Amino acid sequence: MRSDTRTANQTDKVLRTENLNIYYGSFLALKDINLDIAKNQVTAFIGPSGCGKSTLLRCYNRLNDLIKTFRAEGKVLYNNQNLYGADIDPVQVRRQIGMVFQRPNPFPKSIYDNIVFGPRINGFKGDLDELVERSLRQAALWDEVKDKLRESGLSLSGGQQQRLCIARAIAVQPQVILMDEPCSALDPRSTLRVEELIRELKEHYTIVIVTHNMQQASRVSDMTAFFNVNPTDGKRQGYLVEYDRTETVFQSPKEKSTQEYVSGRFG
Repeated sequence: MRSDTRTANQTDKVLRTENLNIYYGSFLALKDINLDIAKNQVTAFIGPSGCGKSTLLRCYNRLNDLIKTFRAEGKVLYNNQNLYGADIDPVQVRRQIGMVFQRPNPFPKSIYDNIVFGPRINGFKGDLDELVERSLRQAALWDEVKDKLRESGLSLSGGQQQRLCIARAIAVQPQVILMDEPCSALDPRSTLRVEELIRELKEHYTIVIVTHNMQQASRVSDMTAFFNVNPTDGKRQGYLVEYDRTETVFQSPKEKSTQEYVSGRFG
């Protein structure tokens, strides 16, 4: 099945994949992906383990480049520029397209130094104190940590650490924030707080989130992409089944496999 499932209602495309195939060595892991991500929306990637959700997510800021056997064919476009062009610096890509990982990973530094680490490397010339406050406020963490900025980021609770990592990503002023299962290691209360934050952040950023939590996808996202797998030579080849507005994917999906997955009947 060709996954040409762009949605005509989307405008201001920030990220696009065109006929994207992803290989690990000779194995085609993710096949023929055509997908548009719209500005200032939350897009959720859902699907079973091994279907390529995180692989695709990491294509957007070229983290897959760190895997020796990785190879991409087709295009990954950011503001109509091919991110895999010969003249593109992956480090520059990651300054524009930030990443928040599955488990909170604050640096073993103070809260303040966690926030200013990236801007300092990038030669930020403005007021660092102002940047720290603004980033922490956007991450809904300022009121909780404003009196302990010189304490270790590792001293915070798990939910606070994840919001600190979001603030750290915000501080380098990206346009896009990628989130790879950002709540999977958090308790329910912290999860809801991060979900509230995601909804608030889309006013300023484009967000793409990978999640196995169907309720979370339905709560936070505007668009949802469902991926599935085909067994190939004993391996799992991922492909895009359906991409539409979240309410459509969850309430009236076009494909039977999507309906089975979102309703919990998936194999």
